Amino acid sequence: MKEIIIYTIAAIACLAILAYSIHMFVGGLVSPELERILMVGGTVIGATIIGLMARDVIRTRKKNLEKGNGGQ
Repeated sequence: MKEIIIYTIAAIACLAILAYSIHMFVGGLVSPELERILMVGGTVIGATIIGLMARDVIRTRKKNLEKGNGGQ
């Protein structure tokens, strides 16, 4: 359970840094509306990638448990 909390905090921090990085990269170069769209789009893409990685970890652990490796 502690592991899930730590991963969730890390994922949220990663997404916040991603959105801020996009803001720093395009801020002032484009209109504020486009900047928000880019930030939201980048965050959605990042969240999707994090979700796919989490799904892969869950599948791998489940497969290892079924084999009797104890999740190692």
